[in-house]
Amino acid sequence: RKKSDLPSKICRTCARPFVWRKKWAKTWDEVLYCSQKCRRTGQPADVATERDGIIEVAPSGADAP
Repeated sequence: RKKSDLPSKICRTCARPFVWRKKWAKTWDEVLYCSQKCRRTGQPADVATERDGIIEVAPSGADAP
């Protein structure tokens, strides 16, 4: 099995892609974060949204519309 054949998701905190791991086999639908560090942090530095396979990252802050 190749890593490219495994399903992937986008981390809600860091907006980086991560792939399926065996330890997540039973809970893959519930996995939202790529690591414990991202899970603890919780709040994204940037807001990432995924639409039709395209990821848009919008900076957060006072200057954002």
